[in-house]
Amino acid sequence: MSAQGDEGSGPAFTFRLLSQKSFPSLEGRDTRDRLLKWSMHGRIAAQAFSFDQRFKAYQKNDFAMVVAFFNDPNVCCNLKLLSASGQWTTLGTKVKTTEAIVVPCTQVSMTFFDRLYCEGVVRESGYIVKCYDDYYDDFLISDELRKVGMECIYTFLASLGTFFLFCLFKHLCLGGTLCQLEEELSPYLETTKAIYKDLLSVQKDPETKEIKIISTVFKVSAHDDNGMCYPSSKSHEQTFAYLIVDPLKRHVHVLYHCFGGGLFCN
Repeated sequence: MSAQGDEGSGPAFTFRLLSQKSFPSLEGRDTRDRLLKWSMHGRIAAQAFSFDQRFKAYQKNDFAMVVAFFNDPNVCCNLKLLSASGQWTTLGTKVKTTEAIVVPCTQVSMTFFDRLYCEGVVRESGYIVKCYDDYYDDFLISDELRKVGMECIYTFLASLGTFFLFCLFKHLCLGGTLCQLEEELSPYLETTKAIYKDLLSVQKDPETKEIKIISTVFKVSAHDDNGMCYPSSKSHEQTFAYLIVDPLKRHVHVLYHCFGGGLFCN
């Protein structure tokens, strides 16, 4: 589901940067080393903002939050992105239109990925099955896992590929321009799980006692007078931004990545 909005819609949300908020999943040594290997270090960032209005999480087609977010002056001067020259900057422009896609987010278990072992993608040992080299856009496809990430060739992944858990996993598997591939599945799964838990909020259902995710996830982009300005002026499979909304804490987490080469500090 997607929607576009202009600056005049929705309630008057006000946002504030939570500059002290940390994201251990991206800041830990193991993750930083992996992101460096995958050519994503210095090109990925997470931020947190608070907001002051009630977010109606049950109204999945209410995109007022996204529209208000991009037009808030505190967001404009604090929302991080990479410039064309590869330097970190902030949005700093008047957004005219926004686009938001609701990304389903219901998975609370990593058993979601067990099926990779059943479909000839990963061996029982945990090692990823190799394949003949091929190219898809900017990506070298040299193993079955990477092939799944680009083509969603198996029905089970194609049907579930819009789930946020799989989106994170796919982004990490594809990496950046100079990505060095893993031989085993575990580094991808461990990093996916850590980031997933860091970004999302859960709550126990009082009746069923089951743990449920209460966050709403949007994949977003924004346009100014010159065209797309966020997450970049150029569209790419690995250039993305997600807004993860916690309706109880009234927090918005932003996960951002811009595809490219080279190492920069964030």
